[in-house]
Amino acid sequence: MIIQLKEDVTSKEKEQIISKAEALSFHITEVKTQEHIYLVGVGKGDIDPRSLGHMKGIQDLHRVSDDYKLVSRKWRINPTQIDLGNQIKIGEGEFTIMSGPCSIESEEQIVAIIDHLKQNNIKIMRGGVFKPRSSPYSFRGNGIDGLKTWYKYAKEAGIKIISEVMQVSQIEPMYDYVDIYQVGARNTQNFNLLDELGKVDKPVLIKRGISGTVDELLYSAEYVFSAGNERLMLCERGIRTYERSSRNTLDINAIPILKEKSHLPVIADPSHAIGIRRHVPSVALACVIAGADGIIYESHYSPEEALSDGQQTLNFKESNQLINQMRATFDLRKSFGN
Repeated sequence: MIIQLKEDVTSKEKEQIISKAEALSFHITEVKTQEHIYLVGVGKGDIDPRSLGHMKGIQDLHRVSDDYKLVSRKWRINPTQIDLGNQIKIGEGEFTIMSGPCSIESEEQIVAIIDHLKQNNIKIMRGGVFKPRSSPYSFRGNGIDGLKTWYKYAKEAGIKIISEVMQVSQIEPMYDYVDIYQVGARNTQNFNLLDELGKVDKPVLIKRGISGTVDELLYSAEYVFSAGNERLMLCERGIRTYERSSRNTLDINAIPILKEKSHLPVIADPSHAIGIRRHVPSVALACVIAGADGIIYESHYSPEEALSDGQQTLNFKESNQLINQMRATFDLRKSFGN
């Protein structure tokens, strides 16, 4: 059960609602986000909305059987749309492209990629300054200094930044320089990090865990929402299976399933899914047809010289072609009424 309270609810009204719900054998948790105040009720039985819905201070009441209640589509009729300003919106009915290198390497690289994005009217640049690498001897990013340099050029160009945060201590130093925090596959169940990201007023994109289920991804999003942040996106990026012919196995089924289960935008990452440069475009287009609200993929002016993940990164010629194909595919999808 989710009870959405009115903005002007009084403390007395809220206490009366909680008491009544607890008398109906519901355990109540108050969730206050930047947008609304909710009471989330967990109980074994069903509830007749009339038993509570008439009480003062209640704006709306919803019966939600899913354990991940706040991110469930069963109560929110209108899907979440994230507004980044400057007419940049992410969500159902929109198609958002995010592109950039695996790692932020140099000023030269930043300038070249921003120019590439501007030529293609791409408003969001991805890139890592803190890189979780399998080997401790691999390039692990340029840290906050690299992010500050990137931010300077991106702001001048009107480009928004999405970058991965790996630990709680990085959230505050990154805050002034990112527009979207990204939670990588290795941190999807870092619940301390998720709790703290619930306290910030910037969007968060959560990638599916390396071997995580769809429900586990939704639980991760529930952590952030229940801690206060409604501005969330889910990202399908492939999971680890027994198959070794590609980097990961893209679960394309997850895209329509997530859209059905949750009101949150669903983004797909074909680069990390397949990990093979020549196949990234085909996988990206499949994700568009499957219903993704956006695609995040890796691009670089010279993938062969990239300090990380060059094998799955498109050069600018390939990226130009993919952008045009994805937009045409999205238009085709709309013509089908999807």
